[in-house]
Amino acid sequence: MSYKVEEYLREDGTSPYEEWFMRLDTVAAAKITIVKLKMEQGNLSNVKWFGGIGEYRLDWGPGYRVYIGKDGDKLIILLGGGTKKGQQKDIDKAEVIWKEYKDRKANQKKK
Repeated sequence: MSYKVEEYLREDGTSPYEEWFMRLDTVAAAKITIVKLKMEQGNLSNVKWFGGIGEYRLDWGPGYRVYIGKDGDKLIILLGGGTKKGQQKDIDKAEVIWKEYKDRKANQKKK
């Protein structure tokens, strides 16, 4: 099964994932790009799910994490990222972003 992988865009057009990704060095950015490709190909074996969000764990460098939400069967939303060191703070932030995504989607359906 393959997935469509998209960044979450806030109402102002900013992407929390892109803001994190753009701060990575080139090697880390390349590794994270491969993570995204693996998700598109349906490889979620390194994802731990909890509280409605997923944490893709990359066992390299400082232990990079990519936070995602799954919308239906085919769509993965990139919420942000971080490292093992800041894991809990990054998880908390990803949960807030995921709630924001779901609330906006619910409000769009009402219109």
